[in-house]
Amino acid sequence: MDYPQEKVKPYGQNGKKAEQVERMFDHIAPSYDRLNHLMSLGIDRMWRRRAIRWLRPFRPGLVLDVATGTGDFAILACRMLPSASLTGIDLSEGMMQVGRRKVEQAGLATRIDFQREDCEALSFPDASFDAVTVAFGVRNFEHLDRGLAEMCRVLRQGGHLVILELSTPTRFPMKQLFALYSRVAMPVMGRTISHDDSAYTYLPESIRAFPQGEVMQESIRRAGFSQVSFRRLTFGLCTLYMATK
Repeated sequence: MDYPQEKVKPYGQNGKKAEQVERMFDHIAPSYDRLNHLMSLGIDRMWRRRAIRWLRPFRPGLVLDVATGTGDFAILACRMLPSASLTGIDLSEGMMQVGRRKVEQAGLATRIDFQREDCEALSFPDASFDAVTVAFGVRNFEHLDRGLAEMCRVLRQGGHLVILELSTPTRFPMKQLFALYSRVAMPVMGRTISHDDSAYTYLPESIRAFPQGEVMQESIRRAGFSQVSFRRLTFGLCTLYMATK
């Protein structure tokens, strides 16, 4: 199945989306954390905690963090899941280099490792992990169905999937406020701090184009998951998807 977000690319239509996403994140890696927390007003930390709290009763031992970026989710998951070891994967070496430094500083280098992987063709054997997580990265997949199917493949039977993704509010007045914020404030802040004219224009465009709610729920189910549910957080600015294999 084709999704509109698969055609939204950071640097125009020429070239593969995955290659452009990798180039974009390599470029903005030094300023990414500062911008991310600034543009979400710090609420992204609360969303991550909510996702990990859902996982905690299942006590996963081996966790795969897809599109790990600079490792914020992996670090928080290690702190909230004392028995877990995490493998963070990403296309962007620039982002993971920042993540490796943060993991060292946090004293978690024995529990978190980073690997460059293509989420649509993972190198891990079937049923390798107890849980798979994706925080704010699934909308960057070049082929969403392939990425979801690969995450299902490497998850053991009975394992759990957690996806956090930014979404567009549907109710007044948050819908109108977000539209203004994403079209005006977000690109200006992004250009000013990251010096990348395209990255923070791509961000709101990819959010608007991404399948949300029931549509995404059905995509996850079609990839092989069951007990698929979702919750809209903070007036619909973010959506938490939960599923079991």
